[in-house]
Amino acid sequence: MSDAKFTVGQNVRFQAPSITRNQGQEGYRVTRIMPLEGDEYEYRIKSPAEAHERVAKESQLAPGRDARM
Repeated sequence: MSDAKFTVGQNVRFQAPSITRNQGQEGYRVTRIMPLEGDEYEYRIKSPAEAHERVAKESQLAPGRDARM
């Protein structure tokens, strides 16, 4: 498997499942890269507008506006 696509501290856009009302929301930041399990990395992401962190699969994320790659 290749390296993780995103890095800790990188701004990302979360492309949530269609049942979530915040679909495609900007303003998330990667706080942790989870250990690889299966075929896809998972990340802990945080928005300052939310009190909690989320776990998102790599396929649910896209680079944010000031993406660092």
